[in-house]
Amino acid sequence: MEDRAKRLAWFQSVILPHEGAVRARLRRLCPPDFDVDNLIAESLARAYGAQDVDRITSGRSYLLTIARNLLLDAARRSTIVSLDFVADLDLRRSEESLEASLVARDELRHLHAIVETLPDQCRRVFLLRRVYDYSPGEIAAQMGLSVSTVEKHLAKAILLVARGMSELEERHGGSPRNQAPQPNARRPGFRLRR
Repeated sequence: MEDRAKRLAWFQSVILPHEGAVRARLRRLCPPDFDVDNLIAESLARAYGAQDVDRITSGRSYLLTIARNLLLDAARRSTIVSLDFVADLDLRRSEESLEASLVARDELRHLHAIVETLPDQCRRVFLLRRVYDYSPGEIAAQMGLSVSTVEKHLAKAILLVARGMSELEERHGGSPRNQAPQPNARRPGFRLRR
């Protein structure tokens, strides 16, 4: 029962908000006599049935990929396939992957800006653990600290990064993409309270 509730919560927060945008794109893309509503329903059903929902974080891209694959299957099954139609689908796919790549780079810039605001030891521990995959013991030996101190710095860094990303999303309507990163700029929301 808990798995079903988790899946439904994921579906409502990650997939369902993008139904309208995907429907609008399909209406522009498909021939006038094509049943877009049926395609959307099948795409939503397949998205809900996904195996590892925790790994799917970009609902729009995922839903568009499902719809695109269903469209290609329908085009292959039909007796007359428009080569322009298939080429347009491939072009849209490359546009989506470019958009996803740009969004990922933008989010990485924001994360970098937030990490730059961390206190020096927290930042170093965070980077050694999360970027270079050192164990807490290796970090402790390299920095001359106890493992307990390393774990406290790591916990503090993770909290500050999560808080920074959350504040950035809140300020910009749920998306950090609209904010230009400001490396080395200390912002009041990211300082530790002592």
